[in-house]
Amino acid sequence: MFEQLSQLVQQYGGYAVVKNNAVPNEQNEDVMKEASSSIFSGLQKIAAEGGTEQLAGLFQGKSIDSSNPVVKQLTEQLTGNLGQKFGLSSETSSGVAASMIPQVLSALVNKAKDPNDSSFQISDIISAISGNSGQASSIMDTISKYGMQFGLDQNGDGKVDLGDASALASSKGGIGGLLGKLFGK
Repeated sequence: MFEQLSQLVQQYGGYAVVKNNAVPNEQNEDVMKEASSSIFSGLQKIAAEGGTEQLAGLFQGKSIDSSNPVVKQLTEQLTGNLGQKFGLSSETSSGVAASMIPQVLSALVNKAKDPNDSSFQISDIISAISGNSGQASSIMDTISKYGMQFGLDQNGDGKVDLGDASALASSKGGIGGLLGKLFGK
């Protein structure tokens, strides 16, 4: 999981780091490695501190922008680490973090939700960041609970998973039908 996360950081770090004149070129690679490490350790910290609802919210389609509590926490952590380890100004550090964190998390979540992309699976991500099966199970239960409330259990098996995504995509109403149900149309 860390390897895939690092690839996303490399993909989205071009503008925030490489093309950023405030980040010395000789530090580009190390700054991106720090970003990967900070995001991963930050997600682990949130899981360890009982942030089940916050992490589940990421995978439930809640906004992944500066208002998201997970984005805020990871941005603060990366900002501090970049300033401390590389001597970057707080303005530069916060700019790099604010630019990268939402993009990387959005890409991570979108890949995990995409049934045609097997590089990321929600259960693998949760297992990697939680470190213990009790926390992973709790986070997955929360994701499933909210999915059930919105009628996402398409195959009636009592849980929300990729089988439901397939059933939804191939059903007569498809995603449009689900959105209609959610918004009363």
